[in-house]
Amino acid sequence: MTTLGQRDRRPDALGSLSVLPDETICVLLEYLAPRDIAHLACVSSVMYILCNEEPLWMSLCLRRAKGPLEYKGSWKKTTLHLEGVTQENDAYRKSFHFDGFMSLYLYKRFYRCNTSLDGFSFDNGNVERRRNISLDEFSKEYDAKKPVLLSGLADSWPASNTWTIDQLSEKYGEVPFRISQRSPNKISMKFKDYIAYMKTQRDEDPLYVFDDKFGEAAPELLKDYSVPHLFQEDWFEILDKESRPPYRWLIVGPERSGASWHVDPALTSAWNTLLCGRKRWALYPPGKVPLGVTVHVNEDDGDVSIDTPSSLQWWLDYYPLLADEDKPIECTLLPGETIYVPSGWWHCILNLEPTVAVTQNFVNKENFGFVCLDMAPGYHHKGVCRAGLLALDDENSEDLEEETHDEEDNTLSYSDLTRKEKRTRINGGGETENREEDANGVSKRYNMWKNGFSYDIDFLASFLDKERDHYNFPWSMGNSVGQREMRAWLSKLWVLKPEMRELIWKGACIALNAEKWLRCLEEVCTFHNLPLVTEDEKLPVGTGSNPVYLLSDYAIKLFVEGGLEQSMYGLGTELEFYDILGRADSPLKTHIPEVLESGILFFEKGSYKVVPWDGKRIPDIISSSSFDFDASMLNSEFPFGIWNKTLREHRNQGKPAPAPDSFGSLSSHVWPYIITKRCKGKIFAQLRDDLTWNDAQNLASFLGQQLRNLHLLPYPPVTRPELLNVNVVHEELNIPAEWKVFVDALCQKKKDVTSRLENWGNPIPRALMTKIDEYIPDDFFVDLLHVFKDTNGGDEIKPCTWIHSDVMDDNIHMEPYADDSVDGQHNSWRPSHILDFSDLTIGDPICDLIPIYLDVFRGDADLFKKLLESYGLPLIRSRSSENGTTKTADSTRKKVLSPSYRTMCYCILHEENVLGSVFSIWDILRTAESWEQVEQTVWSLLNTY
Repeated sequence: MTTLGQRDRRPDALGSLSVLPDETICVLLEYLAPRDIAHLACVSSVMYILCNEEPLWMSLCLRRAKGPLEYKGSWKKTTLHLEGVTQENDAYRKSFHFDGFMSLYLYKRFYRCNTSLDGFSFDNGNVERRRNISLDEFSKEYDAKKPVLLSGLADSWPASNTWTIDQLSEKYGEVPFRISQRSPNKISMKFKDYIAYMKTQRDEDPLYVFDDKFGEAAPELLKDYSVPHLFQEDWFEILDKESRPPYRWLIVGPERSGASWHVDPALTSAWNTLLCGRKRWALYPPGKVPLGVTVHVNEDDGDVSIDTPSSLQWWLDYYPLLADEDKPIECTLLPGETIYVPSGWWHCILNLEPTVAVTQNFVNKENFGFVCLDMAPGYHHKGVCRAGLLALDDENSEDLEEETHDEEDNTLSYSDLTRKEKRTRINGGGETENREEDANGVSKRYNMWKNGFSYDIDFLASFLDKERDHYNFPWSMGNSVGQREMRAWLSKLWVLKPEMRELIWKGACIALNAEKWLRCLEEVCTFHNLPLVTEDEKLPVGTGSNPVYLLSDYAIKLFVEGGLEQSMYGLGTELEFYDILGRADSPLKTHIPEVLESGILFFEKGSYKVVPWDGKRIPDIISSSSFDFDASMLNSEFPFGIWNKTLREHRNQGKPAPAPDSFGSLSSHVWPYIITKRCKGKIFAQLRDDLTWNDAQNLASFLGQQLRNLHLLPYPPVTRPELLNVNVVHEELNIPAEWKVFVDALCQKKKDVTSRLENWGNPIPRALMTKIDEYIPDDFFVDLLHVFKDTNGGDEIKPCTWIHSDVMDDNIHMEPYADDSVDGQHNSWRPSHILDFSDLTIGDPICDLIPIYLDVFRGDADLFKKLLESYGLPLIRSRSSENGTTKTADSTRKKVLSPSYRTMCYCILHEENVLGSVFSIWDILRTAESWEQVEQTVWSLLNTY
């Protein structure tokens, strides 16, 4: 600290950088590499101080750490250890001290890092406490309504006596647990190493065991507790293990650690039971953003992110600024106590001493509607759920303008910012009303649902985008489950909980816009004189990308995904395929549902209309639009068939998704549809866990046979002149146009592959991300064309084929049969049909193996072998020498001829998140150092085929 008579060394030491506040300089330093910071520390005395801050090195370390982490006594030492820097020199341990410099920012951070909470006084709080509460009482008074602190729920748990720091360390010391920290990487620590860190760290926001996979890491822990009777109902339980979002966590943390302000994912409710230590809780009701917290809502997909200080910083720096009437609900949780947090409530936790706890999130009938709302596409409603009426824009908040003020705590109304920022921002703080106290002595300010705001599902649903379309709107990356999983969840609930269908239907209308699609279905049924839709049939089934309905003897699919243009090409390609299938008399046709009708549904002048369409002409409703039909398209037998579809995709490659719909305003009220004969039985996704090994082998053989039939089926010749001259760079070779088109599509996908993989958030090792260009060089595509050149008895051309591209567990149909091959009769299942050919493409048949191996077989090599045995077609068709090796001296061509290499390349370049499945199935690959290692682990079987 600068004292009287001392020179302020900051201006000279920082030079031009002295105009920046210390906080800004510290943030900028975090973007540098450790070695650069080490060099920068030598520049001046002040830079030495700034570059040796432990919080800086903690941030640097966590950005680089992957997998198990071992703390070396300080974050600088730990970081240098990760960098491979030895620290044996005594000069390294010598620290320098400088006078003439002070920084309030660094001092406050130093204080937070080193303070002890022993001297802080916390009262019991004002959260209502209950003991021996019945399920009926809980449902009526608290469930999805308000927090409550419960005693006695864990009295019979073994964890009440065994979940202490010392006992857990002794029993599970070698077990790695996941660490929660603001880091892009998944970090874990062996429990013994974490306890050693707990005892020596002096961090403001210490590392925190927050492990949702603790049951897999240490299964014995699951036997030490049970879900309390008040929270047994969890509607997410019906999801498959792979589809279910994280829901339970082991929590261990030292003094000063905790969870900063947040609302639980998907607006679920939660219970949290403390086994040792003390936790301080603060809570605000839905719509009340805490002071110092900023909510961001992405206008593109509704993704919500929150900027918030650490829990300790909030209590030290922001809490004292609050007037008594604006303070949160608070309590101190003691060992053996459980706190219930309702849907949508803001909460923040600070550990007052080392603690161990367990928590679970859940969905029940009380918060189901809110969960569906949070999954619905759009962004307005997500902001309103969390920030109340501050999340309204100018148009919606004009009548509230006089009531929503900016206060001295710098509250910003949503309307101030929505025109200025790409992302919505709502800052915490603001005026609070209703300060009377209720019978329990708790201030009514905690309703805080002022100015007409109410955490009521009907009120909140009024902020949904009226044009939203669950099948077309961008899906928020922050949602707890994906679109397919969401549709599957609602479909399963509909079947398994018939007594709750009124509630489930309401949730489906919120999340899927189910009422709109039901009206469309009824119009199609009426036009074709089909039976009326029953109560059991009115919800879409399965997980597909378009609404599909199963009636008594029919299946009706509405094409809506991607807009009208994509839908027309989807149905048009499917109808062209069925036409060729019938003319070729392929055995595949007996395993594809029979097409009964197809057509176009549209809404015009206040009423729905239907026109039949077989794919062989351009419907009047389409021809009258602004769509630019060229001569080649008009002269095609199937104007929306495979090659016109391919041209559309070729033109859209490299453009931001989704591509603009050329049909303009028609897209929102015109829907193609197809009616097929309903297959008896169930889809494979519903039966996966019920099949015997014999059933699974039969399925593998069936899929191999049908892929063979599909890949032998002829396809129309390329007629579009644009596709005969694609952009791929290659020598003048005698290459079929379809191969040029296929390879050109790969070239386009290669251009943005890195950003696409990063956006998906896959657990791909960073080392692999930097080696994509090395593994798939640009000349790979030229080499691929060389492999298939046709010159004087050289390499033969391996033909392109139809590619289904989507043979997954929801597109395989199974039928029951009596299996008498075992003792007595056994009711079993056999495959009968392959569904959904609207995503057909033309290309390398190897591509069809990817979804089957990863999604259907989940990486089971024995089933994959069985499929290949029945497939029987060559994956590589080229001449070979007598010893069986490829006739080429070119090692690059030899590599491209490898089926495993080409398949791995297709996985990396795939437009879907294929690598997410790869790294989920093979955990060992999360530490892979080369793509060759991934290739050999996953696809080496193809090289022996």
